[in-house]
Amino acid sequence: MSLLGSIVGKILHPFGGGTADAAPAPTAGSGGPAGTSTPSTPSAPGTAGGSEPVDVAAVLTSLAEKNPQTLDWRHSIVDLMKLLGLDSGLASRKQLADELHYTGDKDDSATMNIWLHKQVMQKLAENGGKVPDDLKH
Repeated sequence: MSLLGSIVGKILHPFGGGTADAAPAPTAGSGGPAGTSTPSTPSAPGTAGGSEPVDVAAVLTSLAEKNPQTLDWRHSIVDLMKLLGLDSGLASRKQLADELHYTGDKDDSATMNIWLHKQVMQKLAENGGKVPDDLKH
């Protein structure tokens, strides 16, 4: 599974175990070229698939309150990944950058991290998440 799929799944389907169905969602965003996205709709009742958008800030704030570390998920892709229990190392962030088609210098990790955070928030919004305006940059 892709890192982006894991992030989307853990935030938008936190109770349904929807991480397995989250990987196709980013690519099927505007038309679903293949029938691969059809299983994700029935498996996500009450979340991004049906009625109201998932409140991304509420989900992440709730996770942060339960976490013993102080993680600034609102500004840091590293902290966001840690909060979700994902590897936040440079290699993983470079993999995420590849998935999101980052064209900048991956050795400039500060610039890449800012771009990654913005892109992840945009992808969450595109896939049924309600993302606060201040997180959309």
